[in-house]
Amino acid sequence: MTITDADIEADISAVMDRQENVSAMEPLLIGETAKERGELTDLALDLATRAAGFRRSLPAGVRGALADLVRSMNCYYSNLIEGHDTHPIDIERALKNDYSKDPHKRDLQHEAQAHIAVQQWIDGGGLTGRPMATDSIREIHRRFYDLLPEALLWTENPDTKERLKVAPGALRQREVKVGQHVSISPGAVPRFLAQFERAFSRLGRTDAILGAAAAHHRLLWIHPFLDGNGRVARLMSHASLLETLDTGGIWSVARGLARDVEAYKSHLANCDLPRRNDLDGRGNLSQESLVAFTRFFLETCIDQIRFMEELVQPDRLRARILLWTEEEIRLGLLPPKSGNVLEAILYRGELPRGDAAGLVGTGERQARRIVAALLDKGVLTSESARAPLRLAFPAALAPRWMPGLFPETAAVPPRS
Repeated sequence: MTITDADIEADISAVMDRQENVSAMEPLLIGETAKERGELTDLALDLATRAAGFRRSLPAGVRGALADLVRSMNCYYSNLIEGHDTHPIDIERALKNDYSKDPHKRDLQHEAQAHIAVQQWIDGGGLTGRPMATDSIREIHRRFYDLLPEALLWTENPDTKERLKVAPGALRQREVKVGQHVSISPGAVPRFLAQFERAFSRLGRTDAILGAAAAHHRLLWIHPFLDGNGRVARLMSHASLLETLDTGGIWSVARGLARDVEAYKSHLANCDLPRRNDLDGRGNLSQESLVAFTRFFLETCIDQIRFMEELVQPDRLRARILLWTEEEIRLGLLPPKSGNVLEAILYRGELPRGDAAGLVGTGERQARRIVAALLDKGVLTSESARAPLRLAFPAALAPRWMPGLFPETAAVPPRS
């Protein structure tokens, strides 16, 4: 049965509405008069400069390969925050329709596929100009839950243990409590989302960068869906940063949030708190906490750019890839001179297939054999049999090519 927008709105109008005023989630933005505004503006400018510089530093072919790997990384870390530990190698297998025989692991692979599909849609321009719009937020949720297996469409009320089915894209019709935060009544959700959209849409660049952190928390504070709010907030943030900073999708804030998940959850909980005193802003919620979370969020973004810059420094990346290639050749797993092809693509970004023979100094047949072996290893990719060759970063080779990208840690618990 398909749930239409009309059905959802009819249901919402019938549920409890305590008539909360939208001012309850103020402040939504950190104003010009806030004493920390200068410091945060400097961080925003630093972030914008670093993001642009990193993107420009990479050849287009390497940028595309890195974006594909980061998409899996973003999925891995976002799911890890929810307590779902699906290794990128298993994610990569799922993308090739190679699923685990274990039902639970198979469900998590489908969940990862869903996350990546939604991010691909975002990266392809699906939310350009409207990442904070109510329709966009609901569309992220709908696309994600539409792709989930039946077992992952259910959530449980922690107090009553009642099992509830999550409808893709449907705003919640029940009261919820997250930690100590009792969210707004379900009937108030559309009203608050409308104010959220008004506040965070069409901002100037600096305010949009600063507002990414505030929007991240305030969406969680509204808690528009029965389940899946964390993933939707992180995908919304990804879309916002992609557009505002033109990131190219080559770094991920989700990795930084997952690696310091206790601080992340602590900041979110503090942002739920009411204003402490007359020095804590003029809104209903604590401005000091929002400032602290904004600082944490921006510094996390900057840290992740630094990490990725270090990881893909051309000389170091080239050395790691060529060392791996030499070892594969010695073991008889790749043909001799395979490194010539990889090295050329690292410098150029892509390689016309007809250029391979000249690079390896052999006939066309041997060149085709080398290219086929590299394609089979998953380190090269091509859109068709005639299209240029581009670099790929297989998750299985991340420990060698991208050390530190995927730490070997246990899953972290979700925000309670």
